[in-house]
Amino acid sequence: MNILSAIIVFENLHEVKRLFHWGPIIALTVIGVCSSMAILDSIIWYWPLDTTGGSINFIMLINWTVLILYNYFNAMFVGPGYISLEWKPENQQDSMYLQFCRVCKGYKAPRSHHCRKCNRCVMKMDHHCPWINNCCGHLNHAYFTSFLLLAPLGCIHAALIFIMTMYTQLYDRISFGWSSVKIDMSAARHIHNPIMPFSIAAFAATLFALGLALGTTIAVGMLFFIQMKVILRNKTSIEVWIEEKAKDRIQYYQTGEEFIFPYDLGSRWENFKQVFTWSGSPIGDGIEWPVHEKCNQYTLTIEQLKQKHDKRQRSVEYRVVEDYNGACCPLGKGLNTFFRTPCTEEPRIQLTKGETIFATRGTKWWMYGDKVLNEEQAKVGVRIRGWFPRRCVEKCHYDSANNSTSEEKKEQ
Repeated sequence: MNILSAIIVFENLHEVKRLFHWGPIIALTVIGVCSSMAILDSIIWYWPLDTTGGSINFIMLINWTVLILYNYFNAMFVGPGYISLEWKPENQQDSMYLQFCRVCKGYKAPRSHHCRKCNRCVMKMDHHCPWINNCCGHLNHAYFTSFLLLAPLGCIHAALIFIMTMYTQLYDRISFGWSSVKIDMSAARHIHNPIMPFSIAAFAATLFALGLALGTTIAVGMLFFIQMKVILRNKTSIEVWIEEKAKDRIQYYQTGEEFIFPYDLGSRWENFKQVFTWSGSPIGDGIEWPVHEKCNQYTLTIEQLKQKHDKRQRSVEYRVVEDYNGACCPLGKGLNTFFRTPCTEEPRIQLTKGETIFATRGTKWWMYGDKVLNEEQAKVGVRIRGWFPRRCVEKCHYDSANNSTSEEKKEQ
């Protein structure tokens, strides 16, 4: 029991560490600044004990803060749900339809993906969110989306309070001249005597909080609409990308296949209920899912295997001609490379002159690919892939589709 208790304590401490990351620190700071300033300005503008309207306004403000923090911390600490290490399907023959994860030493269940940040295979992974320092997936998708809805609503309420506070406090203190505007912050109010003084510092803090509230409303509101768009189709952000690549693959090879996304149940309401339930827990165990009548549990995983094979065939071999230290914005690789670094959390990889890389995608100034490893690294299951400057490599001029090259690609 002592060992079990120690393990539980260790796991709890590990979860608490999620707070000590730039994402949660910034997010909680914004929530704290907007909430505290809105409460203080409510006391100045609309004292809650004087009128019923003031009381309702104050209670709603507290309610927004509680609901936002409740969904935020649940999204962070409940987590997305992880596939068990060394997981295998009950029917061993079904493993041929699944990808194998060398890190977790098990198969990836349908809709699951390996997250390099969490270092685990995540159930129904949507994306890794730096603001909660965790993945958004099966178990916390509803909490995360609820947070994205409540945060803009709370910020809109706070912004209205900030605007009304500044208006009521500055109305009698502003005088307009022919060529100037004067604000007398020491002038006495004729209509209302606030409980707290509204000084220049309070005005500056309110203006700053208003900017945070409006910026948060726009940024987080856009994320909410993006999430709702995929939820109503019973997809994830990753699956949207997989579906697009499936259509491109079919069109490129002219196979005549018809790809049907398996998890769209045909009704937005039914798709909505797959994520949002009265109990708060999503439908399903994170491994088996209700699917379209023309599909099966492995329709999407089979498509992923086809895309993976296609990516190997279409990858291009490059040889490293210039060392690269793995910096996000390298100063010594040119201004375009520095300023046009990919805006992604995907890693950069170090390069040493003479190494070989298979590139799978890229931009004008950067490329993404897998480094060819030695036999010892390949046996251990190490995989090194990421972004690197295009100027550091040159294309191998011999045929990359020969047998030896194909074997090297398969080993990766």
